[in-house]
Amino acid sequence: MVAILSSFLLAAATFVSAFPAVERRTVQQLDQAASDEAHPRDNGATRAFSSTQIKTSDGQCLFVDKLSGDFRANLTPVQVLACDDSDGQKWDIITSGQHNNQAGTILVVSTLTQACLNFDPRRAAGNQVLLFSCGGRADGEGQATDSQLFPFAGGSGPLSLAPVSAAGTCLTVKGNALDQAGCDKGDANQSFSFGNGGGAAAPAPNSSAIPAPSAPAPASAPASISTPSTSAVAQGPVQNVPTPSPTPEVSNSVTGNAPTSAVAVSRAGLVLNPEAAAEANVRDDTATRAFSSASLKSADDQCLFIDPTAGDFRENLIPVQLKPCDGSAGQKFDVITKGKHNGVADSILVVSTVTQGCLNFDPRRAAGDQVILFSCGGRADGGDSSTQLAPNSEKGATCLIPSGNVLGSGACDGSQGQLFTIG
Repeated sequence: MVAILSSFLLAAATFVSAFPAVERRTVQQLDQAASDEAHPRDNGATRAFSSTQIKTSDGQCLFVDKLSGDFRANLTPVQVLACDDSDGQKWDIITSGQHNNQAGTILVVSTLTQACLNFDPRRAAGNQVLLFSCGGRADGEGQATDSQLFPFAGGSGPLSLAPVSAAGTCLTVKGNALDQAGCDKGDANQSFSFGNGGGAAAPAPNSSAIPAPSAPAPASAPASISTPSTSAVAQGPVQNVPTPSPTPEVSNSVTGNAPTSAVAVSRAGLVLNPEAAAEANVRDDTATRAFSSASLKSADDQCLFIDPTAGDFRENLIPVQLKPCDGSAGQKFDVITKGKHNGVADSILVVSTVTQGCLNFDPRRAAGDQVILFSCGGRADGGDSSTQLAPNSEKGATCLIPSGNVLGSGACDGSQGQLFTIG
């Protein structure tokens, strides 16, 4: 019976044209046990993205219908439809794991079925790009196959999907389906992004974000305003110790759009200074973004949210709230793996797409007010001028350190007590 059904499916595939119109196949339900066997989730894999959308250059999403393949959810075509956040539009991007043994490559795995995006040139034209068991065996016993691996240099795109098994071939959008063609860098149909994509080359993330001033604006705060401890990436010492401030009342703002004029704020300064906020929270356009304008969801499907008016005059010290997910600007974050404020491998900065402030933990603040947004790099004005004083003659072994009321020396240990702040 299985052989008959498979033959029928293969014959039906020959009717697909060069611009295939994907139609539901004859499977009315899956053999769930066989499907589970064919597509076990690799829980030990390294995922660059989880449950993310894959978008085309015109903003549509790759989609799979689990009943459009065979009884195992193999041979499933990949469709191109309007984005709607449905389960069939969610994908995991795996950089290392049981079925990916090549550095610098990815597996593209349906979060819904756990099947892998696969290129098979032996199949009929218009039916060569489909989902199949990761590793290349229908029963799930395969290990790794080049037909499911795609070169990947990091970031969320735009990027092409070119199977390792077929040099010069790229996946492309044809009609309402994913197909293949000869690689052409100028062909927008061969361009894809993960999530909202764009990476470091993306345009400014939100038209409502505060624009940078045409010339650096002087800080409006007195020099005594100090920094919080470290942003999410920092591994090194804390800089200056601020005086704890009371926990602010969180805002009931719905959207979290960034104001561009002087408005009331909850903390120091009482009135937002847009120029000071822009100077304190400058977007790092050179950064590598694993995600852009992404939502961060809790286990109970609440989203992290910030209200730009809940902090101080620079949009610092903003508490991070949890609210029902609604896609608003205040619920969008960039996840940065490398950049001006992240020089530590295998770590991330979590940055508000609206304010460009960094998620920051400061245990010295009052309980309930220790997780806030603050200028990336840890200085309230957006600068970073803390340094050790280590004489070159000592080759990094000896640092100048405070000793009572005089300057002394000691072994360099990277501690806060050995840092000096300029300015």
